[in-house]
Amino acid sequence: MKTLGNIIWVLFGGLEIALQYVLSSLALMVTIVGIPFGLQTLKLGILALWPFGADVRKKPTSGCLNTLMNVVWLLFGGFLIFLHHILLGVVFCITIIGIPFGKQHFKLAEIALTPFGREII
Repeated sequence: MKTLGNIIWVLFGGLEIALQYVLSSLALMVTIVGIPFGLQTLKLGILALWPFGADVRKKPTSGCLNTLMNVVWLLFGGFLIFLHHILLGVVFCITIIGIPFGKQHFKLAEIALTPFGREII
């Protein structure tokens, strides 16, 4: 069922979202300061490409640097990405068929809000 959900996800917008994250990641990695943020958007892109069956967990060793980086992330666009995924999740949850896809957008919203200190399993 996970494979079928991922295939449907990719065909109906998941590939577009993943490509946007990858292109954003490449743009962020142009500067040395943007490399950590580019790695986080790459993490989001991988999750956006194949979200069914993936789990997001907090790393047990996340410290104050991760908190600082999450604050910078929120100030420079992370909150807008979060709102975008929440909006898409609500739209998908309007129909019964779209609920699994809405849940995946909520999962992406969770990691888009604070990506530092999280891992995808």
